[in-house]
Amino acid sequence: MSIFVPETPGLLLAANSAIPTMLKQILAKLPRKSSKANQNCSDGSNATADLSNNGSFTNTCNVISTRLNVVKKMSSSIFPTSNGDMIQPHIAFKDVQNSEKPRLLISKLNLCSVTYDFNDQDKDDAEKDQKRQVLVEILDFLASDSIKLTEPAMSAICKTCGDNLFREFPPKYSNSPRGEAEDDDPWFDPAWTHLQLVYEILLRFVSLSSLDPKIAKQYIDHPFLLRLLNLFDSEDPRERDCLKSVLHRIYGKFMVHRPFIRMAVSNVMYRFVFETEKHNGIAELLEIFGSVISGFALPLKKEHKMFLSRVAERAHFLWNNEHIHHLIMCNRQVIMPIVFSSLQHNSKKHWNRTVLNLAQNVMKMFNEADEKLVLSCQGKLEEDKSATTMVAERRRLTWEHLETAAANASVLDKTTAAPS
Repeated sequence: MSIFVPETPGLLLAANSAIPTMLKQILAKLPRKSSKANQNCSDGSNATADLSNNGSFTNTCNVISTRLNVVKKMSSSIFPTSNGDMIQPHIAFKDVQNSEKPRLLISKLNLCSVTYDFNDQDKDDAEKDQKRQVLVEILDFLASDSIKLTEPAMSAICKTCGDNLFREFPPKYSNSPRGEAEDDDPWFDPAWTHLQLVYEILLRFVSLSSLDPKIAKQYIDHPFLLRLLNLFDSEDPRERDCLKSVLHRIYGKFMVHRPFIRMAVSNVMYRFVFETEKHNGIAELLEIFGSVISGFALPLKKEHKMFLSRVAERAHFLWNNEHIHHLIMCNRQVIMPIVFSSLQHNSKKHWNRTVLNLAQNVMKMFNEADEKLVLSCQGKLEEDKSATTMVAERRRLTWEHLETAAANASVLDKTTAAPS
């Protein structure tokens, strides 16, 4: 007997995949039917005679009908709607009740999780335009700060953003380090018409005042943040600018993620300095670090001191802040002796030209403010170097004396042991 299951209209949610499985499980438990019975059930002319002689087949058909009704009820309970049907993603938000809008949002997000190949502009043109329109609808829906998203909606937003944004970048063949190839023409992603809307959706999502970080952190988690940071290597400057805004907002919203973000960004920079020397988003990451440093509260925590001792360029930019400059100058008798050694080293020997110039500017500023104090710090530094040199020389002589004594003792032992 063949059973026709009507096609469900609209886009099914992820959980809808459970329905075919339940049907298979139910039908597998039914008794097998002979080919004759199957033929009779499909042939209306012989149905009366055959069914009168085959009561078991009648029971079988009744069981199938009953269990299919159960499945239909279960489907309605899993995907409840006012009319018993799925909400189609193309329905406008204004055409459904407020209680139905979260499910309609999820339906639209699932539609937008499908990605298209933009290298061929003529391929799937209608579908691309349809997806762009739905993305605009989602963006407009999130514009209302009074909305409160359900957890399934939060999960769907993060999934859709991840499906569209997290991708591999095409290789670019260049002899110059990435991040230092200012003369090269920038590469613009052909899928930007969709990517820009997705970035705006993500930014608006994390900016909602009704968003509870304690709940949302399970969707914007560490793996999500790491993959987001990987996107800073995009060669499209528009994407890096959007990422900068998104990461700023996440850092401000999710206090629990702040130490992890600082550590992850630091690792990107360490990898750039010590390993690859190729990365497109160093400038944007340094700009983010500048904002992070400006937000440090006093007294500094241990992790913040360690952070500052390792991100040198942005630390030098702090001297350009009028408030910080005023505080430093008012307390220069204490601050100058502490930072003078590092400043002088950076102004003469730092490998990065930008840091070298910044350190020289700071030294010039100190000279103009209090030359006498600079000379005093310089003298103290030379004394310390001289003392360090003397200690090192004394240590070297001591080791030489010990090695000579040990060698003489070894020779004496051999001479004493020879006659015996």
